[in-house]
Amino acid sequence: MSEVAFIGLGVMGYPMAAHLQNKGGHRVTVYNRNAAKAEKWVAEHGGQTAATPMEAARDKDFVFACVGNDDDLRSVTTGEHGAFHAMKSGSVFIDNTTASAEVARELAAEAQKRGFDFIDAPVSGGQAGAENGVLTVMCGGDQAVFDRASPVIQSFARMVGLMGPAGAGQLTKMINQICIAGLVQGLAEGIHFGKKAGLDIEKVIDVISKGAAGSWQMENRHKTMNEGRYDFGFAVDWMRKDLGICLAEADRNGAALPVTALVDQFYKEVQSMGGKRWDTSSLLARLEK
Repeated sequence: MSEVAFIGLGVMGYPMAAHLQNKGGHRVTVYNRNAAKAEKWVAEHGGQTAATPMEAARDKDFVFACVGNDDDLRSVTTGEHGAFHAMKSGSVFIDNTTASAEVARELAAEAQKRGFDFIDAPVSGGQAGAENGVLTVMCGGDQAVFDRASPVIQSFARMVGLMGPAGAGQLTKMINQICIAGLVQGLAEGIHFGKKAGLDIEKVIDVISKGAAGSWQMENRHKTMNEGRYDFGFAVDWMRKDLGICLAEADRNGAALPVTALVDQFYKEVQSMGGKRWDTSSLLARLEK
């Protein structure tokens, strides 16, 4: 049992913090910008709330964060009332935000100066994965620190891997999003083509999903896509944020991402159709408009 804080109770953070408390058996303090949501979490799961990230982090062994973007992350870490001002020596800050590798390296260096450790640990698996405690967690940091943190992270994960030094977790999450973007576009085009050809999409997917075309996206999203329902999972706004991070990193490292750049523009079209909060499988909607 460890003293743990969790900063950011969004659709991912809320259930992740719950698994730390209930499955992991840790004593969890939560902070959220909307204090009412933190109070609701405590009413459901126990633990306690904190008025600021700094207060949440005080005397904790592990501090988790899952917030929106680089700026949000800086605000809750090194901002005026940020967690970094209260982290004790030898503690570990674990960032589950999908952010840039640049901010991960920046915060890892700052943590080292202050006498504690930092791991960038973005997650994959969506809201369902968070709720069921089966997320994939991609970590960047030192091996010894990872070995200490991994058993705690396991509370909400089915796979936790150390990918390399600070920033490597974020870079791995970028690859994850790059691969998903192409897969979803391919699935959208396949379903669209099948409909135009007059085929029974359910029969088609039942056959091709057992072969080389099979994927998580096909297995879990084809039914709702075929029915034109797009309120399941990761929102288009979030995906565009993530793909923006991927494309910015590619500009820095010289990688060519032509498909990713194209799919990002397709998602921009979906946003303009009113689909900002639709899930990522809504690429089919732009083909059918």
